[in-house]
Amino acid sequence: MRNKQRTLRLIGGALLLSLLLGVLALTLPAGSAVSAQEPVTLVETHADPEDYVWDSADVTQIALSDGAITVDGTGATANGSTVTITAAGNYSFSGTLADGQIIVDTEDDGFVRLILNGVTISNSSSAPIYAANADDVMIVLADSTTNVITDSPNYVFASAEEDEPNAAVFSKADLTIYGNGSLTVNANYNDGIASKDGLIIASGTITVNALDDGVRGKDYLVIDTAALTINAGGDGLKSDNEEDAGAGYIAITNGVFNITAGGDAISAYTSVQISDGQFPLVSGGGSMASIADTESAKGIKSDLSVQIDGGTFTISAADDALHSNGSVTVNGGTLTMASADDGMHADAALTVNGGAITITNAYEGLESAVITLNGGSVTLNASDDGVNASSGDGGGFGMSAASAGTYLYINGGYLAVNAVGDGIDVNGAITMTGGVVVVNGPTEQMNGALDFDAGFTMTGGWLVAAGSAGMVQTLNDTSTQPSLLLNFTATQAAGTLVHLQSSDGTDVLTFAPSKAYQSITFSSPELTQGTYDVYLGGSSDGTATNGVYSGGSYTGGTLYTNFTVSSMITTVGSAGGMGMGGGRGARGGGRP
Repeated sequence: MRNKQRTLRLIGGALLLSLLLGVLALTLPAGSAVSAQEPVTLVETHADPEDYVWDSADVTQIALSDGAITVDGTGATANGSTVTITAAGNYSFSGTLADGQIIVDTEDDGFVRLILNGVTISNSSSAPIYAANADDVMIVLADSTTNVITDSPNYVFASAEEDEPNAAVFSKADLTIYGNGSLTVNANYNDGIASKDGLIIASGTITVNALDDGVRGKDYLVIDTAALTINAGGDGLKSDNEEDAGAGYIAITNGVFNITAGGDAISAYTSVQISDGQFPLVSGGGSMASIADTESAKGIKSDLSVQIDGGTFTISAADDALHSNGSVTVNGGTLTMASADDGMHADAALTVNGGAITITNAYEGLESAVITLNGGSVTLNASDDGVNASSGDGGGFGMSAASAGTYLYINGGYLAVNAVGDGIDVNGAITMTGGVVVVNGPTEQMNGALDFDAGFTMTGGWLVAAGSAGMVQTLNDTSTQPSLLLNFTATQAAGTLVHLQSSDGTDVLTFAPSKAYQSITFSSPELTQGTYDVYLGGSSDGTATNGVYSGGSYTGGTLYTNFTVSSMITTVGSAGGMGMGGGRGARGGGRP
């Protein structure tokens, strides 16, 4: 047990510990791993409310000055430009070391607090702050102070077998950073701030310029209400313990995270869980950059699970914007993403329960073996497939949903797709029970607005999909909501209105596809048995969203044809090429 002082003083503002204590009980959601497993319980953090209070009368004062360091109190010694902390306790630092170091080396069980009260420390051969041995270490950024830590490109180690410390601020013990001051870390050798155990950032304004990773907590990285600006040659925020079950996670409650990274902006082995905050993230040079296949430059990445509950995200990534080898779940937040690869990718399961997601550009918008849309809104632009449900095995003619292991479930929410390749490409089956789907699909005849191998069952919701007619497919006749496949004899110009109204004049659909089109698939609860007229051209004074008009009046069009709905599937006109009434083989998911 730590020896806590009984006379306590609160340093710097209100304590924000809800995440730090709550994260002890966090688990990965069931089914988030690649195979069905029991939930993984995350390792406990070292957070304790008493960490943030101490006896203000029991602080050793240390004034830094090259060759003339003064120590007023016990537990610390000075030798030249090096201060060594040898006992648990509280130590306040002020002043400058042009080439010096603070070393923590104690066998005590108690807490070591390093209170930075306006310091500038540089070191030409090692880490300016090095916690070599301790129970727990806290760096306190005193109110309204500016603190700067800088290392050099060249570290000198005692032997060739040693490679630590390897960060400008380096701890072999659990590390906490806290306070209302600021800290700038210039890491010219390797990482900026690193803990070989757990790292908690409870508050503070922190800037890290790092040759490699910006901020790294091996067992976990937990952040609450801090403001971080990171420029990293490697990853921005990182937790990478792959050996201990439940370790290697990042949990963020709130804050501002302005991260520019050569690698991944945020990367964790086990999970990334974000509750709120602002996240301007750039990885690998951004969405217009090109990286080697062996490199990773994702916006947010985890091997097992990524969960977004809230926050505002602006992500520009040379790789996937959101990525997990297991599951990605979005429950809320506002996400604007651009990617040179996938907008959102999960090997096993991708689920959207809420939030407002905009993918301004990507190779493929959404990709996973199983994609489930329950709520929220997704608007995406893709240079290949908009939505790709693929297990990566390449698919094939006649493949069943079970053998493909790929599904798209649309139960609610809003999905708008603008795709150069297939609008929605599923190597298995599609089931739609609710929600709204608008697809502005391909113009090239070897792609389709809808492409599925094991059927599309429609039992509810609202769907319109426009595109080429060469590979067009119909929905399943086992659907319980009627659908229409309308094939035109000639390609219609982009922006040409297509208008459907019932025989009594009730408007059912007014749609202006954004690209040239020759085929439209439509299903709506308003499409019931009866006779309908199809008009082309004309205009509407309603409000258009992704080409679909609501309200207002339609006028001036030319009657193209009429049709009668008498069964679940109604087909008007014929389409060229393959695909009528059945599935076709799929490529299996784009770039690796």
